[in-house]
Amino acid sequence: MYKLLLCWRYLKTRYLALACIISVMLGVATLIVVNSVMNGFSKKLQTLLHNVVSDVAIEAHSPNGFYAPLDKIAMIRKDPYLNERIEAMAVTLDSFAMLQFYHRGSQETVTRPVRVMGIEMKSRSAVGGFKNYLQLQSADAEPTFVVPSDIKAKFAAVDKEWHDFHQFQFEQEIQRLRRLEEQEKKGDLVAPPPQRLDFEAGISPEMREFFSKLRKDRPAPPLAPPPAPAPFKAREPIGAIVGHLVANFKTRDEDNNVTDRAAMRHGDGIRLTTITIGQNMTPVYDDFVAIDFFKSGMSEYDANCIFIPLDQLQRLREMDNRATNILVKLKNQSEADDIVKAMAILFKGEPLIVNTWQEKQGPLLRAIEIEKNILNILLFMIVGVAGFGILAIFSMIVSEKTRDIGILKALGASSAGVMQIFLSYGLLLGIVGSLFGTILGVTITLNINTIELAIAAITGQRIFDGSVYYFTEIPTELQPMAIVYMNLGAVGIAVVFSIIPAFRAAMLHPVQALRYD
Repeated sequence: MYKLLLCWRYLKTRYLALACIISVMLGVATLIVVNSVMNGFSKKLQTLLHNVVSDVAIEAHSPNGFYAPLDKIAMIRKDPYLNERIEAMAVTLDSFAMLQFYHRGSQETVTRPVRVMGIEMKSRSAVGGFKNYLQLQSADAEPTFVVPSDIKAKFAAVDKEWHDFHQFQFEQEIQRLRRLEEQEKKGDLVAPPPQRLDFEAGISPEMREFFSKLRKDRPAPPLAPPPAPAPFKAREPIGAIVGHLVANFKTRDEDNNVTDRAAMRHGDGIRLTTITIGQNMTPVYDDFVAIDFFKSGMSEYDANCIFIPLDQLQRLREMDNRATNILVKLKNQSEADDIVKAMAILFKGEPLIVNTWQEKQGPLLRAIEIEKNILNILLFMIVGVAGFGILAIFSMIVSEKTRDIGILKALGASSAGVMQIFLSYGLLLGIVGSLFGTILGVTITLNINTIELAIAAITGQRIFDGSVYYFTEIPTELQPMAIVYMNLGAVGIAVVFSIIPAFRAAMLHPVQALRYD
Protein backbone atom coordinates (compact mmCIF):
# COMPACT_ATOMS: atom_id res chain seq x y z
CA MET A 1 0.00 0.00 0.00
CA TYR A 2 2.84 2.40 0.85
CA LYS A 3 4.14 2.00 -2.69
CA LEU A 4 0.99 3.42 -4.26
CA LEU A 5 0.85 6.23 -1.71
CA LEU A 6 4.41 7.25 -2.50
CA CYS A 7 3.76 7.09 -6.26
CA TRP A 8 0.69 9.27 -5.93
CA ARG A 9 2.56 11.76 -3.70
CA TYR A 10 5.46 12.01 -6.17
CA LEU A 11 2.98 12.51 -9.03
CA LYS A 12 1.27 15.42 -7.25
CA THR A 13 4.33 17.14 -5.83
CA ARG A 14 6.97 16.66 -8.50
CA TYR A 15 6.23 19.22 -11.23
CA LEU A 16 8.92 17.69 -13.41
CA ALA A 17 6.62 14.71 -13.72
CA LEU A 18 4.20 17.03 -15.51
CA ALA A 19 6.76 17.45 -18.30
CA CYS A 20 6.88 13.66 -18.72
CA ILE A 21 3.09 13.45 -18.81
CA ILE A 22 2.88 16.23 -21.44
CA SER A 23 5.56 14.54 -23.57
CA VAL A 24 3.73 11.22 -23.52
CA MET A 25 0.40 12.96 -24.10
CA LEU A 26 1.62 14.87 -27.16
CA GLY A 27 3.33 11.80 -28.56
CA VAL A 28 0.21 9.63 -28.25
CA ALA A 29 -2.07 12.41 -29.59
CA THR A 30 0.19 12.96 -32.61
CA LEU A 31 0.26 9.24 -33.34
CA ILE A 32 -3.53 8.98 -33.14
CA VAL A 33 -4.16 12.00 -35.40
CA VAL A 34 -1.60 11.08 -38.05
CA ASN A 35 -2.55 7.42 -38.05
CA SER A 36 -6.24 8.30 -38.38
CA VAL A 37 -5.61 10.71 -41.26
CA MET A 38 -3.40 8.19 -43.07
CA ASN A 39 -6.05 5.50 -42.55
CA GLY A 40 -8.68 7.90 -43.87
CA PHE A 41 -6.66 8.67 -47.00
CA SER A 42 -5.95 5.00 -47.57
CA LYS A 43 -9.60 4.02 -47.05
CA LYS A 44 -10.83 6.81 -49.31
CA LEU A 45 -8.39 5.87 -52.04
CA GLN A 46 -9.27 2.18 -51.82
CA THR A 47 -12.98 3.00 -51.99
CA LEU A 48 -12.48 5.17 -55.07
CA LEU A 49 -10.32 2.56 -56.78
CA HIS A 50 -12.72 -0.24 -55.97
CA ASN A 51 -15.72 1.69 -57.26
CA VAL A 52 -14.00 2.68 -60.49
CA VAL A 53 -12.80 -0.86 -61.26
CA SER A 54 -14.39 -4.14 -60.16
CA ASP A 55 -13.84 -7.00 -57.73
CA VAL A 56 -12.14 -9.18 -60.34
CA ALA A 57 -10.84 -8.27 -63.80
CA ILE A 58 -10.12 -10.60 -66.73
CA GLU A 59 -7.63 -8.84 -69.02
CA ALA A 60 -6.10 -9.64 -72.38
CA HIS A 61 -2.34 -10.05 -72.77
CA SER A 62 -2.37 -7.99 -75.96
CA PRO A 63 -3.75 -4.49 -76.58
CA ASN A 64 -5.62 -6.06 -79.50
CA GLY A 65 -7.82 -7.81 -76.95
CA PHE A 66 -9.35 -11.26 -77.11
CA TYR A 67 -12.05 -12.75 -79.29
CA ALA A 68 -15.64 -13.63 -78.36
CA PRO A 69 -15.98 -12.04 -74.87
CA LEU A 70 -19.66 -13.06 -74.60
CA ASP A 71 -18.67 -16.70 -75.13
CA LYS A 72 -16.25 -16.41 -72.22
CA ILE A 73 -18.99 -14.96 -70.03
CA ALA A 74 -21.16 -17.93 -71.02
CA MET A 75 -18.33 -20.28 -69.99
CA ILE A 76 -18.19 -18.64 -66.59
CA ARG A 77 -21.96 -18.87 -66.16
CA LYS A 78 -21.89 -22.59 -67.01
CA ASP A 79 -19.52 -23.26 -64.11
CA PRO A 80 -21.79 -23.88 -61.06
CA TYR A 81 -19.16 -22.74 -58.54
CA LEU A 82 -18.50 -19.43 -60.31
CA ASN A 83 -22.07 -18.75 -61.38
CA GLU A 84 -23.52 -18.77 -57.87
CA ARG A 85 -20.79 -16.45 -56.57
CA ILE A 86 -20.84 -13.84 -59.36
CA GLU A 87 -23.40 -11.05 -59.30
CA ALA A 88 -22.67 -9.26 -62.59
CA MET A 89 -20.16 -9.03 -65.45
CA ALA A 90 -19.38 -6.38 -68.05
CA VAL A 91 -17.33 -6.32 -71.27
CA THR A 92 -15.09 -3.32 -71.94
CA LEU A 93 -12.67 -2.30 -74.67
CA ASP A 94 -9.77 0.01 -73.80
CA SER A 95 -7.84 1.96 -76.40
CA PHE A 96 -5.82 5.10 -76.91
CA ALA A 97 -6.91 8.01 -79.08
CA MET A 98 -6.35 11.66 -79.87
CA LEU A 99 -9.12 13.98 -78.74
CA GLN A 100 -9.93 17.11 -80.71
CA PHE A 101 -12.43 19.69 -79.47
CA TYR A 102 -13.06 23.42 -79.25
CA HIS A 103 -11.56 24.65 -75.98
CA ARG A 104 -13.86 27.28 -74.48
CA GLY A 105 -11.08 28.70 -72.30
CA SER A 106 -8.46 29.32 -74.98
CA GLN A 107 -11.14 29.66 -77.69
CA GLU A 108 -9.29 27.45 -80.13
CA THR A 109 -9.36 23.86 -81.29
CA VAL A 110 -7.01 21.72 -79.18
CA THR A 111 -5.75 18.16 -79.51
CA ARG A 112 -4.64 15.92 -76.67
CA PRO A 113 -4.13 12.18 -76.03
CA VAL A 114 -6.82 10.34 -74.08
CA ARG A 115 -7.80 6.85 -73.04
CA VAL A 116 -10.99 5.69 -74.73
CA MET A 117 -13.07 3.02 -73.01
CA GLY A 118 -15.87 1.29 -74.87
CA ILE A 119 -18.56 0.10 -72.48
CA GLU A 120 -22.11 -1.17 -72.46
CA MET A 121 -23.80 1.21 -70.04
CA LYS A 122 -26.20 -1.15 -68.27
CA SER A 123 -23.70 -3.92 -67.55
CA ARG A 124 -20.90 -1.47 -66.65
CA SER A 125 -23.12 0.27 -64.10
CA ALA A 126 -23.94 -3.13 -62.55
CA VAL A 127 -20.34 -4.11 -61.74
CA GLY A 128 -19.22 -0.99 -59.87
CA GLY A 129 -19.96 2.56 -58.85
CA PHE A 130 -19.71 3.91 -62.40
CA LYS A 131 -23.19 5.42 -62.38
CA ASN A 132 -22.56 7.24 -59.09
CA TYR A 133 -19.75 9.27 -60.67
CA LEU A 134 -21.83 10.63 -63.55
CA GLN A 135 -22.55 14.30 -63.00
CA LEU A 136 -25.79 14.48 -64.97
CA GLN A 137 -27.22 10.96 -64.92
CA SER A 138 -26.25 9.68 -61.47
CA ALA A 139 -29.87 9.85 -60.28
CA ASP A 140 -31.24 8.08 -63.36
CA ALA A 141 -32.32 4.48 -63.02
CA GLU A 142 -30.56 3.49 -66.25
CA PRO A 143 -28.00 5.96 -67.66
CA THR A 144 -27.54 5.83 -71.43
CA PHE A 145 -25.45 7.22 -74.27
CA VAL A 146 -28.57 8.58 -75.98
CA VAL A 147 -28.15 12.17 -77.14
CA PRO A 148 -31.01 14.46 -75.98
CA SER A 149 -33.44 15.57 -78.67
CA ASP A 150 -32.56 19.27 -78.39
CA ILE A 151 -28.87 18.52 -79.02
CA LYS A 152 -29.84 16.27 -81.95
CA ALA A 153 -31.84 19.15 -83.43
CA LYS A 154 -28.87 21.49 -83.03
CA PHE A 155 -26.51 19.12 -84.84
CA ALA A 156 -29.11 18.44 -87.54
CA ALA A 157 -29.41 22.20 -88.17
CA VAL A 158 -25.62 22.51 -88.50
CA ASP A 159 -25.49 19.55 -90.89
CA LYS A 160 -28.29 21.11 -92.97
CA GLU A 161 -26.37 24.38 -93.21
CA TRP A 162 -23.25 22.57 -94.42
CA HIS A 163 -25.28 20.55 -96.93
CA ASP A 164 -26.95 23.70 -98.27
CA PHE A 165 -23.55 25.40 -98.55
CA HIS A 166 -22.09 22.50 -100.56
CA GLN A 167 -25.23 22.38 -102.70
CA PHE A 168 -24.81 26.10 -103.42
CA GLN A 169 -21.15 25.60 -104.37
CA PHE A 170 -22.11 22.75 -106.67
CA GLU A 171 -24.76 24.84 -108.44
CA GLN A 172 -22.32 27.75 -108.84
CA GLU A 173 -19.72 25.44 -110.39
CA ILE A 174 -22.29 23.97 -112.82
CA GLN A 175 -23.26 27.48 -113.95
CA ARG A 176 -19.61 28.43 -114.45
CA LEU A 177 -18.98 25.34 -116.59
CA ARG A 178 -22.05 26.10 -118.71
CA ARG A 179 -20.80 29.64 -119.35
CA LEU A 180 -17.43 28.25 -120.43
CA GLU A 181 -19.09 25.82 -122.82
CA GLU A 182 -21.14 28.63 -124.39
CA GLN A 183 -18.02 30.82 -124.79
CA GLU A 184 -16.18 27.90 -126.37
CA LYS A 185 -18.99 27.35 -128.87
CA LYS A 186 -18.99 31.05 -129.84
CA GLY A 187 -15.18 31.12 -130.14
CA ASP A 188 -14.84 33.75 -127.42
CA LEU A 189 -12.87 31.46 -125.16
CA VAL A 190 -9.19 32.35 -125.26
CA ALA A 191 -6.90 29.35 -124.87
CA PRO A 192 -4.33 29.66 -122.10
CA PRO A 193 -0.69 30.01 -123.13
CA PRO A 194 1.15 26.71 -123.60
CA GLN A 195 2.64 25.51 -120.38
CA ARG A 196 6.38 24.99 -120.48
CA LEU A 197 7.61 21.69 -119.14
CA ASP A 198 10.43 21.80 -116.62
CA PHE A 199 12.64 19.46 -118.60
CA GLU A 200 12.49 21.59 -121.81
CA ALA A 201 15.33 23.79 -120.61
CA GLY A 202 17.84 21.00 -121.15
CA ILE A 203 16.76 19.73 -124.58
CA SER A 204 17.61 20.73 -128.14
CA PRO A 205 15.55 23.31 -130.11
CA GLU A 206 14.25 20.56 -132.39
CA MET A 207 12.83 18.57 -129.47
CA ARG A 208 11.41 21.75 -127.93
CA GLU A 209 9.57 22.48 -131.20
CA PHE A 210 8.28 18.88 -131.25
CA PHE A 211 6.77 19.17 -127.76
CA SER A 212 5.27 22.55 -128.61
CA LYS A 213 3.54 21.12 -131.67
CA LEU A 214 2.38 18.11 -129.65
CA ARG A 215 0.68 20.37 -127.14
CA LYS A 216 -0.88 22.47 -129.87
CA ASP A 217 -2.36 19.50 -131.69
CA ARG A 218 -3.67 17.79 -128.51
CA PRO A 219 -7.42 18.34 -128.05
CA ALA A 220 -8.53 20.12 -124.86
CA PRO A 221 -10.03 17.84 -122.21
CA PRO A 222 -13.79 18.04 -121.85
CA LEU A 223 -15.19 20.13 -119.01
CA ALA A 224 -16.34 17.55 -116.42
CA PRO A 225 -18.90 18.66 -113.81
CA PRO A 226 -18.06 18.05 -110.12
CA PRO A 227 -19.84 15.25 -108.29
CA ALA A 228 -23.21 16.25 -106.92
CA PRO A 229 -23.63 16.31 -103.13
CA ALA A 230 -25.44 13.36 -101.62
CA PRO A 231 -29.06 13.93 -100.59
CA PHE A 232 -29.32 15.47 -97.15
CA LYS A 233 -29.74 13.04 -94.28
CA ALA A 234 -29.33 14.19 -90.71
CA ARG A 235 -26.71 12.05 -89.00
CA GLU A 236 -27.44 10.41 -85.68
CA PRO A 237 -24.97 11.89 -83.14
CA ILE A 238 -23.22 9.42 -80.83
CA GLY A 239 -23.02 10.20 -77.13
CA ALA A 240 -19.80 10.18 -75.10
CA ILE A 241 -19.01 10.60 -71.40
CA VAL A 242 -15.97 12.80 -70.83
CA GLY A 243 -13.68 12.84 -67.80
CA HIS A 244 -14.22 15.85 -65.53
CA LEU A 245 -10.62 17.05 -65.77
CA VAL A 246 -10.69 16.65 -69.55
CA ALA A 247 -13.72 18.91 -69.83
CA ASN A 248 -12.51 21.42 -67.20
CA PHE A 249 -9.35 23.28 -66.34
CA LYS A 250 -8.07 24.88 -63.15
CA THR A 251 -7.98 28.65 -62.74
CA ARG A 252 -7.83 31.18 -59.91
CA ASP A 253 -10.60 33.66 -59.16
CA GLU A 254 -10.30 37.17 -57.77
CA ASP A 255 -9.89 35.81 -54.22
CA ASN A 256 -6.99 33.58 -55.36
CA ASN A 257 -9.10 30.45 -54.91
CA VAL A 258 -8.61 27.58 -57.34
CA THR A 259 -11.82 26.83 -59.23
CA ASP A 260 -12.87 24.73 -62.21
CA ARG A 261 -13.73 26.38 -65.52
CA ALA A 262 -15.42 24.59 -68.36
CA ALA A 263 -13.28 23.82 -71.39
CA MET A 264 -16.14 21.75 -72.77
CA ARG A 265 -19.86 21.88 -72.07
CA HIS A 266 -22.79 19.55 -72.32
CA GLY A 267 -23.68 19.08 -75.98
CA ASP A 268 -20.28 20.06 -77.40
CA GLY A 269 -18.95 18.00 -80.28
CA ILE A 270 -15.67 16.10 -80.01
CA ARG A 271 -13.62 14.06 -82.47
CA LEU A 272 -11.68 10.90 -81.53
CA THR A 273 -8.90 9.64 -83.77
CA THR A 274 -7.37 6.19 -83.29
CA ILE A 275 -6.04 3.35 -85.45
CA THR A 276 -7.34 0.01 -86.63
CA ILE A 277 -5.73 -3.24 -85.51
CA GLY A 278 -3.76 -5.61 -87.71
CA GLN A 279 -0.63 -5.23 -89.79
CA ASN A 280 -1.91 -2.32 -91.89
CA MET A 281 -2.76 0.14 -89.14
CA THR A 282 -4.97 2.87 -90.55
CA PRO A 283 -5.92 6.12 -88.83
CA VAL A 284 -9.68 6.34 -88.28
CA TYR A 285 -11.87 8.91 -86.58
CA ASP A 286 -15.44 9.56 -85.59
CA ASP A 287 -17.43 12.43 -84.10
CA PHE A 288 -19.21 12.27 -80.76
CA VAL A 289 -21.24 14.51 -78.47
CA ALA A 290 -20.42 15.15 -74.80
CA ILE A 291 -23.64 14.15 -73.01
CA ASP A 292 -22.23 13.67 -69.49
CA PHE A 293 -19.07 14.02 -67.41
CA PHE A 294 -17.30 11.47 -65.22
CA LYS A 295 -15.99 12.67 -61.83
CA SER A 296 -14.64 9.89 -59.62
CA GLY A 297 -12.01 11.81 -57.65
CA MET A 298 -9.24 9.72 -59.25
CA SER A 299 -7.21 11.95 -61.56
CA GLU A 300 -5.96 8.88 -63.44
CA TYR A 301 -9.50 8.45 -64.78
CA ASP A 302 -10.94 11.97 -64.60
CA ALA A 303 -8.05 13.53 -66.52
CA ASN A 304 -7.63 10.86 -69.22
CA CYS A 305 -10.75 8.79 -69.83
CA ILE A 306 -13.59 9.14 -72.32
CA PHE A 307 -16.36 6.54 -72.37
CA ILE A 308 -18.21 5.69 -75.59
CA PRO A 309 -20.53 2.84 -76.61
CA LEU A 310 -18.74 -0.50 -76.90
CA ASP A 311 -20.09 -1.30 -80.38
CA GLN A 312 -18.98 2.09 -81.71
CA LEU A 313 -15.38 1.61 -80.58
CA GLN A 314 -15.38 -1.96 -81.93
CA ARG A 315 -16.60 -0.70 -85.29
CA LEU A 316 -14.17 2.22 -85.34
CA ARG A 317 -11.12 0.07 -84.64
CA GLU A 318 -12.38 -2.86 -86.71
CA MET A 319 -12.44 -5.05 -83.60
CA ASP A 320 -15.84 -6.69 -84.03
CA ASN A 321 -16.58 -9.23 -81.32
CA ARG A 322 -13.35 -8.38 -79.49
CA ALA A 323 -12.69 -6.84 -76.06
CA THR A 324 -9.80 -6.16 -73.70
CA ASN A 325 -11.50 -6.70 -70.32
CA ILE A 326 -14.28 -8.54 -68.57
CA LEU A 327 -15.15 -6.89 -65.25
CA VAL A 328 -16.66 -9.13 -62.57
CA LYS A 329 -18.63 -8.15 -59.49
CA LEU A 330 -18.83 -10.77 -56.72
CA LYS A 331 -21.58 -11.40 -54.22
CA ASN A 332 -18.98 -11.81 -51.48
CA GLN A 333 -15.72 -9.89 -51.92
CA SER A 334 -13.91 -12.08 -49.39
CA GLU A 335 -14.03 -14.93 -51.93
CA ALA A 336 -12.10 -12.97 -54.56
CA ASP A 337 -8.88 -15.00 -54.26
CA ASP A 338 -10.74 -18.30 -54.65
CA ILE A 339 -12.66 -16.94 -57.65
CA VAL A 340 -9.42 -15.85 -59.31
CA LYS A 341 -7.92 -19.33 -58.88
CA ALA A 342 -11.05 -20.96 -60.32
CA MET A 343 -11.06 -18.63 -63.34
CA ALA A 344 -7.35 -19.20 -63.93
CA ILE A 345 -8.08 -22.92 -64.21
CA LEU A 346 -11.11 -22.30 -66.45
CA PHE A 347 -9.12 -20.14 -68.90
CA LYS A 348 -5.88 -22.10 -68.68
CA GLY A 349 -3.92 -21.82 -71.92
CA GLU A 350 -5.74 -18.70 -73.13
CA PRO A 351 -3.98 -15.30 -73.37
CA LEU A 352 -5.82 -13.89 -70.36
CA ILE A 353 -4.81 -12.50 -66.96
CA VAL A 354 -7.19 -12.79 -63.98
CA ASN A 355 -6.57 -10.43 -61.04
CA THR A 356 -8.40 -9.02 -58.07
CA TRP A 357 -8.70 -5.25 -57.87
CA GLN A 358 -6.13 -5.20 -55.04
CA GLU A 359 -3.62 -7.05 -57.23
CA LYS A 360 -4.32 -4.74 -60.15
CA GLN A 361 -3.71 -1.66 -57.98
CA GLY A 362 -1.12 -3.43 -55.82
CA PRO A 363 1.87 -1.05 -56.29
CA LEU A 364 -0.17 2.00 -55.31
CA LEU A 365 -1.79 0.34 -52.30
CA ARG A 366 1.52 -1.10 -51.08
CA ALA A 367 3.22 2.28 -51.43
CA ILE A 368 0.55 3.91 -49.24
CA GLU A 369 0.82 1.15 -46.63
CA ILE A 370 4.62 1.42 -46.52
CA GLU A 371 4.44 5.20 -46.15
CA LYS A 372 1.93 4.85 -43.32
CA ASN A 373 4.09 2.32 -41.44
CA ILE A 374 7.26 4.38 -41.84
CA LEU A 375 5.46 7.51 -40.66
CA ASN A 376 4.12 5.71 -37.60
CA ILE A 377 7.62 4.48 -36.72
CA LEU A 378 9.07 7.98 -37.06
CA LEU A 379 6.30 9.54 -35.00
CA PHE A 380 6.67 6.87 -32.32
CA MET A 381 10.10 8.36 -31.70
CA ILE A 382 8.28 11.30 -30.13
CA VAL A 383 7.16 8.95 -27.38
CA GLY A 384 10.76 7.73 -27.22
CA VAL A 385 11.86 11.30 -26.49
CA ALA A 386 9.40 11.31 -23.59
CA GLY A 387 11.02 8.07 -22.40
CA PHE A 388 14.41 9.75 -22.23
CA GLY A 389 12.80 12.56 -20.25
CA ILE A 390 11.46 9.98 -17.79
CA LEU A 391 14.93 8.44 -17.54
CA ALA A 392 16.56 11.80 -16.76
CA ILE A 393 13.90 12.88 -14.25
CA PHE A 394 13.89 9.53 -12.46
CA SER A 395 17.68 9.56 -12.23
CA MET A 396 17.49 13.00 -10.64
CA ILE A 397 14.74 11.84 -8.24
CA VAL A 398 16.87 8.87 -7.15
CA SER A 399 19.77 11.21 -6.43
CA GLU A 400 17.56 13.60 -4.48
CA LYS A 401 15.74 10.86 -2.58
CA THR A 402 18.81 8.89 -1.54
CA ARG A 403 18.17 9.68 2.14
CA ASP A 404 14.48 8.73 1.86
CA ILE A 405 15.39 5.47 0.16
CA GLY A 406 17.85 4.73 2.99
CA ILE A 407 15.15 5.38 5.61
CA LEU A 408 12.68 3.12 3.80
CA LYS A 409 15.20 0.32 3.65
CA ALA A 410 16.14 0.88 7.28
CA LEU A 411 12.46 0.53 8.18
CA GLY A 412 12.31 -2.79 6.41
CA ALA A 413 11.52 -2.03 2.79
CA SER A 414 13.06 -4.58 0.44
CA SER A 415 15.08 -3.80 -2.70
CA ALA A 416 12.27 -5.24 -4.80
CA GLY A 417 9.79 -2.99 -3.01
CA VAL A 418 11.90 0.12 -3.68
CA MET A 419 12.25 -0.90 -7.32
CA GLN A 420 8.50 -1.40 -7.59
CA ILE A 421 7.95 2.14 -6.30
CA PHE A 422 9.83 3.69 -9.22
CA LEU A 423 8.51 1.24 -11.79
CA SER A 424 4.99 1.96 -10.59
CA TYR A 425 5.77 5.67 -10.80
CA GLY A 426 6.84 5.25 -14.45
CA LEU A 427 3.76 3.13 -15.14
CA LEU A 428 1.53 5.80 -13.61
CA LEU A 429 3.15 8.54 -15.68
CA GLY A 430 2.68 6.47 -18.82
CA ILE A 431 -0.98 5.69 -18.08
CA VAL A 432 -1.87 9.29 -17.25
CA GLY A 433 -0.01 10.66 -20.28
CA SER A 434 -1.55 8.07 -22.61
CA LEU A 435 -5.03 8.72 -21.25
CA PHE A 436 -4.83 12.47 -21.83
CA GLY A 437 -3.09 11.89 -25.18
CA THR A 438 -5.92 9.62 -26.31
CA ILE A 439 -8.54 12.18 -25.34
CA LEU A 440 -6.64 14.96 -27.13
CA GLY A 441 -5.91 12.87 -30.24
CA VAL A 442 -9.49 11.62 -30.64
CA THR A 443 -10.86 15.14 -30.12
CA ILE A 444 -8.56 16.61 -32.77
CA THR A 445 -9.34 13.78 -35.20
CA LEU A 446 -13.10 14.17 -34.88
CA ASN A 447 -12.87 17.94 -35.37
CA ILE A 448 -9.89 18.13 -37.72
CA ASN A 449 -11.75 19.83 -40.57
CA THR A 450 -13.19 22.46 -38.21
CA ILE A 451 -9.71 23.06 -36.79
CA GLU A 452 -8.27 23.31 -40.31
CA LEU A 453 -10.83 25.94 -41.29
CA ALA A 454 -10.15 27.90 -38.10
CA ILE A 455 -6.40 27.90 -38.77
CA ALA A 456 -7.03 28.96 -42.37
CA ALA A 457 -9.22 31.85 -41.15
CA ILE A 458 -6.48 33.02 -38.77
CA THR A 459 -3.47 32.59 -41.07
CA GLY A 460 -5.19 33.13 -44.42
CA GLN A 461 -3.59 29.95 -45.77
CA ARG A 462 -5.33 26.62 -46.26
CA ILE A 463 -3.50 23.65 -44.75
CA PHE A 464 -5.51 21.17 -46.76
CA ASP A 465 -6.15 22.18 -50.37
CA GLY A 466 -9.00 20.14 -51.81
CA SER A 467 -7.97 21.00 -55.36
CA VAL A 468 -4.69 19.14 -54.83
CA TYR A 469 -5.99 16.00 -53.13
CA TYR A 470 -9.40 16.08 -54.81
CA PHE A 471 -11.18 15.51 -51.49
CA THR A 472 -13.66 18.06 -50.19
CA GLU A 473 -12.43 17.52 -46.62
CA ILE A 474 -9.68 15.71 -44.74
CA PRO A 475 -10.67 12.02 -44.51
CA THR A 476 -10.10 10.28 -41.17
CA GLU A 477 -10.72 6.83 -39.76
CA LEU A 478 -10.22 5.95 -36.09
CA GLN A 479 -9.16 2.36 -35.49
CA PRO A 480 -9.74 1.32 -31.84
CA MET A 481 -7.16 -1.46 -31.87
CA ALA A 482 -4.51 0.87 -33.26
CA ILE A 483 -5.23 3.32 -30.42
CA VAL A 484 -4.89 0.48 -27.90
CA TYR A 485 -1.52 -0.53 -29.37
CA MET A 486 -0.30 3.08 -29.27
CA ASN A 487 -1.27 3.39 -25.60
CA LEU A 488 0.38 0.10 -24.72
CA GLY A 489 3.53 1.18 -26.55
CA ALA A 490 3.63 4.54 -24.76
CA VAL A 491 3.08 2.94 -21.34
CA GLY A 492 5.70 0.28 -22.14
CA ILE A 493 8.27 2.96 -23.06
CA ALA A 494 7.57 4.83 -19.81
CA VAL A 495 8.11 1.62 -17.80
CA VAL A 496 11.21 0.53 -19.73
CA PHE A 497 12.95 3.89 -19.24
CA SER A 498 12.13 3.70 -15.54
CA ILE A 499 14.03 0.43 -15.07
CA ILE A 500 17.56 1.85 -14.82
CA PRO A 501 16.74 4.52 -12.17
CA ALA A 502 14.58 2.00 -10.29
CA PHE A 503 17.44 -0.53 -10.32
CA ARG A 504 19.86 2.09 -8.99
CA ALA A 505 17.45 2.96 -6.18
CA ALA A 506 16.97 -0.73 -5.31
CA MET A 507 20.71 -1.33 -5.12
CA LEU A 508 21.33 1.47 -2.59
CA HIS A 509 22.50 0.20 0.81
CA PRO A 510 20.80 1.83 3.85
CA VAL A 511 24.10 2.59 5.56
CA GLN A 512 25.55 4.24 2.45
CA ALA A 513 22.34 6.21 1.91
CA LEU A 514 22.42 7.56 5.49
CA ARG A 515 26.19 7.97 5.78
CA TYR A 516 26.17 11.78 5.54
CA ASP A 517 23.11 12.35 7.82
